[in-house]
Amino acid sequence: MQQVSDYELELLKIIWAGNNNQAMYAEIVEALEKKGLSWTKNTIITLLSRLVSKGFLSVQKIGRRNQYIAIISEEQYKEVQTQSLLDRVYEGDAKGLVCTLIQGALLSPEEYEELKMYWKEGKDRK
Repeated sequence: MQQVSDYELELLKIIWAGNNNQAMYAEIVEALEKKGLSWTKNTIITLLSRLVSKGFLSVQKIGRRNQYIAIISEEQYKEVQTQSLLDRVYEGDAKGLVCTLIQGALLSPEEYEELKMYWKEGKDRK
């Protein structure tokens, strides 16, 4: 999976949040404005075109308007990016990542307990 820029990721997040992981151009612009981002039309179109070229989105013409549809789900993207981080930074050592989260106070005690419960429940389901 190719990397995406922070700006491209912002557009993907908007599309993932849309109905059925899709959004019309006007909906994307509206969501950007709600976030206080005022990008030019050319910038938005360029970024969307890049995402289509990279295989993250498909575009469907509805009359004269474009509807952008996510091909890669948010979950798939997060999984691949997390694995990439794990491989690059921690040489595949998930325990090292979790230790960093705990030691750096990036994971609260409550979140840690929730993860323990999630892990236990997941193991019990198998």
